Amino acid sequence: MTKFTVNGIERNVDVEDNMPLLWVLRDELKIHGPKYGCGVAQCGACTVHMNGEAVKSCQVPAGSLAGADITTIEGLGTPESLHAVQQAWIEHQVAQCGYCQAGQIMAAASFLSKNANPTDAQIDEAMSSNLCRCGTYPRIRAAVRTAAGKMGGA
Repeated sequence: MTKFTVNGIERNVDVEDNMPLLWVLRDELKIHGPKYGCGVAQCGACTVHMNGEAVKSCQVPAGSLAGADITTIEGLGTPESLHAVQQAWIEHQVAQCGYCQAGQIMAAASFLSKNANPTDAQIDEAMSSNLCRCGTYPRIRAAVRTAAGKMGGA
């Protein structure tokens, strides 16, 4: 039995140690924001925060979750009180198909928690491990800049 926190709620799961966090979230806990994209940490659709850091949940084994604090897109903000990144995504109409957007938003929120005033080059680098098949990269960059301003950056 592994005990950890997801979106502020303490959870216990009894799964194999090698089960990826992505499947723990989706199959065991019925949290469907993180998406399966590639299974090899190349696309970022499964990005969540683990102890405050953006991680690709498809590569985090359940055996490493004891005591961890996991935040998914469902725990980042609420419909009544969106996170600055979520609000910026709406303002810039970033999403097209939407499949990658939870991972994009989680990566951006983690990045902005460490760099409140990023350059375009820093944004592009930080977001480069999250792929968008619709190609909304200019809108992603603009939304990250807007969110930085909302969070106290430039």
